[in-house]
Amino acid sequence: MAATSFDDRDGWIWLDGKLVPWREAEVHVLTHALHYASSVFEGQRAYGGVVFKLTEHSERLHKSANILGFELPWSVDEINTACNEVLKANELSDAYMRPVAWRGSEKMGVSPDGTKPHLAIAAWPWGKYFDPAKAAKGIRLEIAPWRRPAPYTAPVHSKAAGLYMIATLSRQHAEQNGYDDAFMLDWRGQVAEATGANAFFVRDGSLHTPTPDCFLDGITRRTIIDLARKRGVEVVERTIWPEELESFEQMFLTGSAAEVTPVGSVGPWNFEVGDMTRQLAKDYDDLVNGRIPNA
Repeated sequence: MAATSFDDRDGWIWLDGKLVPWREAEVHVLTHALHYASSVFEGQRAYGGVVFKLTEHSERLHKSANILGFELPWSVDEINTACNEVLKANELSDAYMRPVAWRGSEKMGVSPDGTKPHLAIAAWPWGKYFDPAKAAKGIRLEIAPWRRPAPYTAPVHSKAAGLYMIATLSRQHAEQNGYDDAFMLDWRGQVAEATGANAFFVRDGSLHTPTPDCFLDGITRRTIIDLARKRGVEVVERTIWPEELESFEQMFLTGSAAEVTPVGSVGPWNFEVGDMTRQLAKDYDDLVNGRIPNA
């Protein structure tokens, strides 16, 4: 059965302060965000009717908008309440949720002065981000043809829609070449992340992850660091160069959508789906589903 288009579904979307029928949640074609990428968003999951680390996501949405120079008129608490309203209105328990904020259509041109901020929140059932059968063996990543930009060239610490253009291009290129996703280096040629998830590596019982100085320090990333340290695992945040990948035994990705996904290969480098990867994936699943105390 073909997937239902995202503009043609039953349900409710929270838009600028009220729930509206899904098909009526529309914006004008001359919206500033559509032409100049003045948009920020969050990706978060609900498990058993509870959005995992909801306040952290709402706080980051505010921060992302502020970095792009606009202020949301809804408080963090109001956004939290709206997210819960969306889950209830759509009768969802386990779901993916997308809050998105943008500049409106009051003015056209590069200058955003005079545009009004808008906010929408949608939620829908969404299974695993990567094919579970492929993930069980470790997904395959291609080295991306695009690189993460330097902090002085883009608002790299905002979850801004414009930053995902190179991620989209890289993911498309990877899939066309038979890979599951792309792995991105930064402008210096250092290891960064996948197109929408942070990266971790295992060597000699220690966990290594790139310093997030030009990409998002993900909420799931921080959660995995906490879970690993609670197990007594040494976590090292540092610069990692591509040639070092051959020395790592395991690799996995983390993100609200990806959760914890094992990686089998990046370009010419191969990894096993080992005990630490499986244990941290289980710990994360237990945590988000309320089976262990919050990290």
